[in-house]
Amino acid sequence: MDTSVKTKATQTTVAGARLAADRLWPIRYKPLPDELLSSWLVRLAHGHGLKVQTFCNAIFGERLQIWNRDIDRIAPPWLLNELSLRTGTPYSVAADTTLRTYEGVLYRKFRSAGPLHWILVLQMYHRKRLGFGLQFCPRCLADDETPYFRKRWRVALLTVCSVHKTMLLDRCPNCAAAVAAHRIDFHRFDPVENTPVSFCHQCNFDMRTASAAEPIFYDGSSFALLLAAGDRIDGDAGGEWALDRFAVLHQLCRTMTARYKHVGLRNFVLGQIGVPDIALSQGHISFEMRPVAERHHLLLLTAWLMADLEPRLRAAWQRRAVRYSVLTKDFPERPDWYGRIVAKFENWRDRLQ
Repeated sequence: MDTSVKTKATQTTVAGARLAADRLWPIRYKPLPDELLSSWLVRLAHGHGLKVQTFCNAIFGERLQIWNRDIDRIAPPWLLNELSLRTGTPYSVAADTTLRTYEGVLYRKFRSAGPLHWILVLQMYHRKRLGFGLQFCPRCLADDETPYFRKRWRVALLTVCSVHKTMLLDRCPNCAAAVAAHRIDFHRFDPVENTPVSFCHQCNFDMRTASAAEPIFYDGSSFALLLAAGDRIDGDAGGEWALDRFAVLHQLCRTMTARYKHVGLRNFVLGQIGVPDIALSQGHISFEMRPVAERHHLLLLTAWLMADLEPRLRAAWQRRAVRYSVLTKDFPERPDWYGRIVAKFENWRDRLQ
């Protein structure tokens, strides 16, 4: 092995040993506003001049693996405790970097495995991400003094940047790879502290330079409704948006792609607002696994229904575009107000009156 390489490896090992022994780290970055845990951890590693895997092995040991799971969703307490202790960050602030903070806002009860309403799926395979579960706004990254990834970019409901009102991206526009900031230093030999998380791990494209497209919308009131929902997620008032409305919106988004011969809700809405459909991914795909363009399209159609739900849903039911059984399928904890609306469609004979 080259002497310079040996020297660098030795220095890295010594630096890692010192970090493991010190109570407070020399670099004690705090989470930036709305920053994801994974983004914060990458910045801490690079701030110490270490690759992410080297840093994590030095601090947590090789037995406690981090990157083979969705740590933004499944953040083990020992990881949050360690980051809190070593950076002088209150535990509550460290915990707020995880997706569990959306419990009671977007979904009723957190669970570590299985589908979680409105949380994008990473599809982890070892340390790779096969799914496009992390979105980004190139303009936000470009505006950042230190680029970082936000929690709200893991929310499937959000397809438009709340700041710049441009479409979010869910993959590298240069090579179509999923965003995986923890892998950007795998094949780099330059100092990692100079490597912003905005670079693509696969092709080295700087995502700050990506084009930001203007969002399409089919109806002004439904688009405003979605923007208000986004405000609620960002912590603003959000109008009438609460957990029950998010639950109904999710149920109707599912119904839009239901694969039953007697369900044509999506075609009904398309006909009502006079827009063409787009090609959707085939198969039993959850809303949280769909590309951003598909989610945006389905959300606009569903928001049109939600803007005046009872009469528009009744019209769909009268046109035989949807049935009561589908509107309530796999929705046991439906809100009372929604239950009262769809109960009117339980008896198909009422359509004749």
